[in-house]
Amino acid sequence: MRVLQIIEPAHRATLEEQDDTVLWFTRALRGAGAAADVLLVGTAVGYAVRGQTSAGLTLGAWSQRQPPDIEHEITKLIESGATVAALSEDLSRRGITPEALIDGVRVQSRHGLGRLLAQYDRVWKW
Repeated sequence: MRVLQIIEPAHRATLEEQDDTVLWFTRALRGAGAAADVLLVGTAVGYAVRGQTSAGLTLGAWSQRQPPDIEHEITKLIESGATVAALSEDLSRRGITPEALIDGVRVQSRHGLGRLLAQYDRVWKW
């Protein structure tokens, strides 16, 4: 079974955890032998930008001592054979150019979304 994980909101639960839960879950699925890929849409397209860090995040007296390393998570997914794509229209809307993306992240147009979704047995949107 092929699964596409569509991630829309960025940084869900990343204050409580050291990673994005859906990216972690996708890596776990792949580690168990499932064919799982990721499509970043909405604010989550920012995950695809090379060189980001959330180190130094402080809220009042609290500091995140183990910030998530989203670039590492994306890179490990790609290295595992997963397809990681970002929606081109959402990248453009945020001023993110293809040159700024992590190596291996594909750009997917909204116009080709139907063909992409048809390749999967399950589509899970987070």
